[in-house]
Amino acid sequence: MRLAKSARAPDPPAAQRCGLVAIVGRPNVGKSTLLNALVGQKISITSKKAQTTRHRITGVRTVGDDQFVFVDTPGFQTRQQKPLNRTLNRTVLATLADVDVVLFVCEAGRFTLEDAKVLALLQDASMNAKPVLLVANKLDALARREEVLPWLRQMQDRHPFAEFVPMSARRAADVERLLAVVAPHLPVRPWQHEPDALTDRSERFLAGEIVREKLFRLTGDELPYTSTVVVETFEEQGGEEGQGDGGAPRRVRIAASIVVERDAHKGMVIGEGGERLKRIGSEARRELEKLLGARVFLELWVKVRSGWADDEAHLRSYGYD
Repeated sequence: MRLAKSARAPDPPAAQRCGLVAIVGRPNVGKSTLLNALVGQKISITSKKAQTTRHRITGVRTVGDDQFVFVDTPGFQTRQQKPLNRTLNRTVLATLADVDVVLFVCEAGRFTLEDAKVLALLQDASMNAKPVLLVANKLDALARREEVLPWLRQMQDRHPFAEFVPMSARRAADVERLLAVVAPHLPVRPWQHEPDALTDRSERFLAGEIVREKLFRLTGDELPYTSTVVVETFEEQGGEEGQGDGGAPRRVRIAASIVVERDAHKGMVIGEGGERLKRIGSEARRELEKLLGARVFLELWVKVRSGWADDEAHLRSYGYD
């Protein structure tokens, strides 16, 4: 996997464009799926559980003279205002202050109170100069396509969107069309990353995210969202590109802790006879081997840390800034 490196040749062509593009919206509108589709590789985890994305995830896509630096944000939290939720919301607001273009993602044909609260963030005076594009996602799930046009007219009354893009993040043609719509809004400036870069996140970070995705997918609604994964060690043996000295295959040893709030939650994660934890580890290991191009040895433990999601010190120690 190609990680982003900030290394630019001097005097780049004047035609180069590069911009930060924020992907914002309420939880579960498909932001992470959209980011992965735009980049062309999975770099942000997905699940049906709310708050799956908890960090600012950057994905890079270079097409011709245009470099898109997409920023996937946590779903903006409008209900519970616990320390974890407030931390996630600060991430969203900080991202909006930095970017050049905003993709406001909602479900095609649907606009909820939660959507309205996120849209209100984009109507702040400081956002006036930034183009906001409406991405009406999950178009394929809409029963009657003819309902989209009157809905889009209603959305234009809500905000002066620069563009409207009804689409499905699962359709490659729609994703390419969205890239073409965004490109003219990128500022003319040198690229920030190498043309083949995909993300600025480390492999260690991505390893923790993959484990967390499998945790959420395999526990479903049983496990509360206040669970996280901490990578304790990430040790690499062998060289880059899957080859070590003398042609030995690259090997990565990872040890990670799944942190839950109660002993009962620990039992849910481990499962009867340890079967669920084994499955979480097995599925995570297989995906990590594809992602890292290496043989992966993965060890998982489950730890109970009561009230960690309500403790600012614990949040910082687990990487929630």
